[in-house]
Amino acid sequence: MEINARQEKNATVITVQGRIDAVTAPEFENYLSNLIAKGDRNFIVNLGALEYISSAGLRSILATAKRLKAEQGDIRFSGLQGPVEEVFKISGFYSIFKIFESDASALDNA
Repeated sequence: MEINARQEKNATVITVQGRIDAVTAPEFENYLSNLIAKGDRNFIVNLGALEYISSAGLRSILATAKRLKAEQGDIRFSGLQGPVEEVFKISGFYSIFKIFESDASALDNA
């Protein structure tokens, strides 16, 4: 798994490549926790290059969202496709989170 972050407008745009599974989910959650600790509160997580997400990955997203809510923050997702998009639909994440086709549309709706 590879994670990159950049500041754009009023949000931190995070791109995740590879897999978020039982092995990498703690790394993903710690990465976002460190950004929150530094004061970042608005995230756009681009999952366009993510090949796979497991239930452990979904739990790490929920834990991060809960922490952000307590800090008056927000998390949005962009670029979902293929198996990752299917997992988000089946798990009900489409009704829980704001999901956009692109980073630009997510930024415009921040």
